[in-house]
Amino acid sequence: MNRIAECCCGQLLIEVTGEPEIHGICHCNNCKKRTGSAFGISSYFNNDQVLCKSGETNCYSLHNSEQNHDQQRYFCKTCGTTLFWSVSTSPQLTGVAGGCFVKTSLGEPQYSASHTNICLWLSLPEGMDKNS
Repeated sequence: MNRIAECCCGQLLIEVTGEPEIHGICHCNNCKKRTGSAFGISSYFNNDQVLCKSGETNCYSLHNSEQNHDQQRYFCKTCGTTLFWSVSTSPQLTGVAGGCFVKTSLGEPQYSASHTNICLWLSLPEGMDKNS
């Protein structure tokens, strides 16, 4: 199955095939800031699953001290949506903002990462794997 994730204005998209290697939510401060929300939904696909990237992007790089890795984040030049990224510790994977798959959802995330930073008012499904 092919899926398309797109930015808010529709100018930038990424098309992937198959299921993600990793599909979870993360409560680290980095993901909260990236999304402006209580957590980030991150879906990681093998680079050979990425069929197409289309549209104009800007990119910024940062060091995530909580995870001790470097990231390159690509975002729409028009609306600013961060759509995909790469992480230095997993160069074979492309991260995609899971919430941007609006026409064909990825379904329920497999795990909750950086769970120690979860917002106290948030509850998760029973049985979901919870990493520190």
